[in-house]
Amino acid sequence: MISFEKLNKAPSRLLSQQNQDYLYFGGTSYLGINQNEYFRGLYLEGLQELGLNNGTSRSNNVQLAIYNEAEKEASSRFCSEASLINSSGFLAAQLVVRQFSSFGEVIYAPNCHPALWLNNKPVVQSNFKEWIVNTTHYINHSKSKRFVIISDALNNLRPEIYDFSSLQGIQGDKEIVLIVDDSHGIGVIGEKGIGVYSALPSAKNIVRVVVASMAKGLGIDAGIVLSDASTIDSLKQTGIFLGASPPAPALLYAFMNAKEIYHDEWNKLYNNMLYMEKMIPEGFCFAKGFPAYYTERSELYSQLLSKGIVISSFPYPQANDPLLNRIVVSSGHRKEDLQYLINQL
Repeated sequence: MISFEKLNKAPSRLLSQQNQDYLYFGGTSYLGINQNEYFRGLYLEGLQELGLNNGTSRSNNVQLAIYNEAEKEASSRFCSEASLINSSGFLAAQLVVRQFSSFGEVIYAPNCHPALWLNNKPVVQSNFKEWIVNTTHYINHSKSKRFVIISDALNNLRPEIYDFSSLQGIQGDKEIVLIVDDSHGIGVIGEKGIGVYSALPSAKNIVRVVVASMAKGLGIDAGIVLSDASTIDSLKQTGIFLGASPPAPALLYAFMNAKEIYHDEWNKLYNNMLYMEKMIPEGFCFAKGFPAYYTERSELYSQLLSKGIVISSFPYPQANDPLLNRIVVSSGHRKEDLQYLINQL
């Protein structure tokens, strides 16, 4: 079978291999930013103004203004009081989890991304809906007062957008730090891609902290933390933050100046999701408002490949596990692409 593991050109809506084009429905570039010519133009402007990279730490006495400006812009777009931007989503997650791991009893949700692990993989034998109800009950009946709850915002593999509203039932005398990884949701889920932060439970005894990779929907090689000003200030005093080089300033220049580009691409993605949710056949699992469609049909990859379509297909979570087959739609897909896909399905 033809392999797509050694491509010499960035994936877009099309993959070219062995002199043939294939429609591509995979990956995580939900808003197609890496192929957007206007965004690329902004990136080139940023390169001219700010250079290729910035190899100094955020504690250096000589600083580029773009970092604080981008953090202020990100807070505004994603509805948090403050934000922190560093070089990767993995680093952002580790910074937050390690900072708060000693605050209280740590409770993991099912299927947390490895970036959120403290050491070894946490084992949680439950689905999310059961887990969050049980966790609320457990906290309310525990003698402990402080807890750190760690979860993804959604399951992007077997699509499910998680509902955290049950945590509103936690008693007011309990102190909670809620850490949520929104790497696949920021820029994508919610109105105009607002992400999960504003939808999390808001209470005096709950500190909301969202971590995310900006490399997926937002197309930026960077990580972000969203929270209240006091929490962000404390995170900015840590050695992990101060000692690490920040992301390329040109990318943040593009991010800051691409608000309308993101909105336009989100509108395209939204319309593509509406079409898929209406037309996709029975037997696919999906969450409304998220552009991934999962099936247990292990043979689907080879069947679609014969029709000139490549979907996401790989063993997960272990290398010897069955193939995980998903269709992923982006803003870059055209109506005729979706129609052809649906016809083949």
